[in-house]
Amino acid sequence: MCRSIKTLREPFTPQVTDADVEAAALQYVRKISGFRAPASHNAAAFDAAVASVAEATRTLLDQLVVRGAGSGTPDRQATASHSH
Repeated sequence: MCRSIKTLREPFTPQVTDADVEAAALQYVRKISGFRAPASHNAAAFDAAVASVAEATRTLLDQLVVRGAGSGTPDRQATASHSH
C-alpha cells in the first residue's frame, strides 16, 4: 500500500474532503503507473485514471458501514435504509 495515502474512513478521518479523495487517487495512480507526472502523450489516460479512482473512492466511502463507529451521517443512514 502507498504509505502516503491515509485512511479516509470513519473513525480515522471524521471529515473527508474532496481534496483528500483527489490526493489519494493521484497517489494511487502515480504508484500504479510508476510516473510522478505523465508525459504529454499519456496525460489524458493519467487524468482519466485519477478521476475514476476518485469516483470509486467516493462510492466506497459512501457505502461503507463501519461497525462500532456510531450510526454514521444522516445521508449514509438514508442511503442504507433505501437500498434494502
